[in-house]
Amino acid sequence: MDPNRYERQVNLPEIGLEGQKKLSRAKVLIVGAGGLGSPISTYLTGAGVGTIGLMDDDVVSLNNLHRQVLYSEALIGQPKVLRAAERLRALNSEVEIRPYQEKLTESNATGIVREYDIVVDATDNSAARYLLSDTCQALGKPYVYGAICGLEGQVAVLCKGHATYRTLYPQVEGAPVPVPPKMVSGVTPAITGSVEAAQVIQLICGYGEPLVDKLWTIDLRTMQTAIIDL
Repeated sequence: MDPNRYERQVNLPEIGLEGQKKLSRAKVLIVGAGGLGSPISTYLTGAGVGTIGLMDDDVVSLNNLHRQVLYSEALIGQPKVLRAAERLRALNSEVEIRPYQEKLTESNATGIVREYDIVVDATDNSAARYLLSDTCQALGKPYVYGAICGLEGQVAVLCKGHATYRTLYPQVEGAPVPVPPKMVSGVTPAITGSVEAAQVIQLICGYGEPLVDKLWTIDLRTMQTAIIDL
């Protein structure tokens, strides 16, 4: 670990050299390499998280580029996780990037999640979130949840206290899983994903008051934020 790389964050009393060592030993899985996954993976790689898994089965498309800042026009049609891994390795060669070019399913969730200390939600659908939350709860892994829509975002730390994704959104048997509308400003995932990354660093280093059993929300129309107990 090159101390010069992390000098500015090591100088923070909340992190220090011991916190940086914790970051270098940590293993974090990010599910989704799109609008949320771009800032989450970039800042966790920059922070020196030792091992980062990145999971996504999609390819880069033109209508991604206003928010998925890991990619460029030259990468349209190419697999997101493979190109993201290249970009992240170029940012920090000390971090091990593990790309998973596959969709999260009931058959692979347990095997992949159990290899990591913390799981971060960068998905765009409720079905994946139910599966992630159930898997993390079963394995005792903290689940950093994040979601966006339009100009609104929300973040919570689930499966570490009593709350899970089902606490937020109870699933009624037989009811259709809601599909969010496809509308979002590029800055909404940038802000929300950065808060998710901040929560991961807090959990690893053990400072402050992470959003365990709490839901943080932001409305970018008014810049109002709130923290709600779950």
